[in-house]
Amino acid sequence: MRIKKPTYVEAARSHSVLFRCAKTTLRGTGAIINLNIVKYSFIMVFIVLIGIFIGVLTCVYIYFKYVVFNFWRNLGVFFPEPVVPIGNVAAIVARKVPVGIFFQDMYMKYKHHGAFGLYTFFKPNLVITDLELIRTVLIKNFHNFHDRGFYCNEKIDPLTGHLFLLSGQKWKNMRAKLTPTFTPVKIGQMFEIAKKIGNNFAIYLENKAQMKESIEMKDMFSRYTTDVIMATAFGINSNCINEPNNKFRIYGKKILKVNSIWVAIFMFAPQIMNFFSIPITHRSVTKFYMKMFREIVEYRQNNKIINNDFVDLLMELMENSHNDNKPDKAIKLTMVEATAQSFAFFVAGFETSSATASYTLFELAQNQNIQDKLCDEIDQVLKKYGDLTYEALKNMTYLHQVIQESMRKYPSVPVLNRICTEEIDLPITDIDVCIPKGTLITIPVLGIHRDPTIYPDPDKFDPERFCEDENKKRHSCAFLSFGEGKRKCIGAQFGLMQTKVGLVCLLSNYKFKLHPRSKKAFIFSEKCIGLGVKGGIYFIIEPRK
Repeated sequence: MRIKKPTYVEAARSHSVLFRCAKTTLRGTGAIINLNIVKYSFIMVFIVLIGIFIGVLTCVYIYFKYVVFNFWRNLGVFFPEPVVPIGNVAAIVARKVPVGIFFQDMYMKYKHHGAFGLYTFFKPNLVITDLELIRTVLIKNFHNFHDRGFYCNEKIDPLTGHLFLLSGQKWKNMRAKLTPTFTPVKIGQMFEIAKKIGNNFAIYLENKAQMKESIEMKDMFSRYTTDVIMATAFGINSNCINEPNNKFRIYGKKILKVNSIWVAIFMFAPQIMNFFSIPITHRSVTKFYMKMFREIVEYRQNNKIINNDFVDLLMELMENSHNDNKPDKAIKLTMVEATAQSFAFFVAGFETSSATASYTLFELAQNQNIQDKLCDEIDQVLKKYGDLTYEALKNMTYLHQVIQESMRKYPSVPVLNRICTEEIDLPITDIDVCIPKGTLITIPVLGIHRDPTIYPDPDKFDPERFCEDENKKRHSCAFLSFGEGKRKCIGAQFGLMQTKVGLVCLLSNYKFKLHPRSKKAFIFSEKCIGLGVKGGIYFIIEPRK
């Protein structure tokens, strides 16, 4: 066969195809080489970044271990070994234990030292267990420890700018301005409102008592105290007893829903929240209360309404307030500042009192002999006065002892915090220790209240601990449910009054027994700053008459 020679054009075309194939092959090879270079570079960068990260972590670890966590060692103060980087509060951060229980456990382990060091995150924290040393901090040397050190940022979270959280001269001025709200005369006026709501509370429970239904009393008391606060402070009929899902209860519950990690940061490392501009109050709550308070004030101003209540006092301070340091220059409360004070009154008033009343009923239901004795006193005093009056309430001495014993076992504020605002020497064990300015101080109230050397058989509910003779035997700082000193709870008498009124209105009509659904011992929630119970407290109530 004769093979045909390719023409010049065909040959040229063949060479062109071969050249393109070769060129494509070379390009592919180059792409593979380039891809390998990219992969190699990425791996090298990744290795370098890991190295830098490990180096940074190592430096942070060394800094915390040998610099930050050397604070108490350098001062010669005993401290349990901390963990980098959260110090000694891992159990709180991990939601294993509530704040109050954590410090109670620490108190029981190390109370013999008189005071001991902890590290709450990166901050040194001196925990004081000696009662005389506690008196030094809260009373004798108050000027060195006048601030709480909790998170308070009026720009980021305007509702935190209230009396409980304010510091320095601003706290002092605000305390002086709000004190007239809680005089005996004012509380006597509030008593009549609380009594009316207490009677409504008793009437509401009548059907449930007849049917012997199970009822969760923590929520019921929260509805009662919300109605009392809204009426006495704001002049509003919130009607939460009959309408459990109205807006006041919805937002009241939302206030208390705080993540346990934020609780720990709020109490012990507020600098973190300040740095990242994080509010502790839910924005919807802030919006609701700012709007509600503004509308109340504007309505009263437009209609010239005077109720002689907390809002009226705040309105007066918004118009006529003055600076205690510069009396010649008028400084009025702003609308935001006034709203913050009303918000604190609401939160503290409804939650702490409802918790105390619920715990009291829980103990009375398990100690029927104490419940019977208390009911006898209530019956006798009401018979003597013909009705529940403010004077009658003050003469129920056993009721007062019962409530104090309840607050001993279940203090609403299980720890007290202070910040050292001025350097001071404190006698710890056998040496005087110089406590630097800015050091956090914690007083484990729950631990003191459950200490068997102060209150023998502390788990036993015994109101006789608070008879006059027993009170005289104890140290003045052995009972700290309302705090002590100049930062003692300003609304303590109001809180006691509304708690007593609620209990009298119920116990004069009903007998309380613990429902099988309720456990004999509480499991406390790690999400609460105070002592919040998981699962509620259920009772069966029966008519007494």
